[in-house]
Amino acid sequence: MNKTSYFNQCLARHEELLFQELAQASMWKPEYVGIDYIQSKEIQGNTVEEVVDNCIKEMKADGLVKDASYKQGPEGILLKLVVRGCMHMEKEVMLKKNGVKPYCCPITNMIFDRILELLGYEITFLGGNLEVDEETGECVIKCGIWESAEKVGETVSDWKNF
Repeated sequence: MNKTSYFNQCLARHEELLFQELAQASMWKPEYVGIDYIQSKEIQGNTVEEVVDNCIKEMKADGLVKDASYKQGPEGILLKLVVRGCMHMEKEVMLKKNGVKPYCCPITNMIFDRILELLGYEITFLGGNLEVDEETGECVIKCGIWESAEKVGETVSDWKNF
């Protein structure tokens, strides 16, 4: 038995059921999936760049991803992650085949958790902005990070061109 496949199948089914839940209120709770792993690590950093770099380093060392890169938008709000060789790719492919647009990324959740906890940011947002390419084994995740609620309305950015 391939345990990684088994766990990806379970996670995909869980995510699909949350997506189909009538009120769709539970669809926004999976942001906590994956954070226990990253909280057990000694991640440090005083800037978004340091935190993200250190998260990626740990995930690569433990084989969760083969590689990952990122860039921030000019205002520091948009964060674009490119993840290659993720152990959760199988989950994303299963969801797509079942007609569910992937919306929960444990890798992104881990990075968000450390940004929130270590840097004191107040808001993160993924909102289903995942582009999954099973042919290349790459996911592109466009998300937002805000230091405070007051900053949410200050900047409007074009996600399409980022």
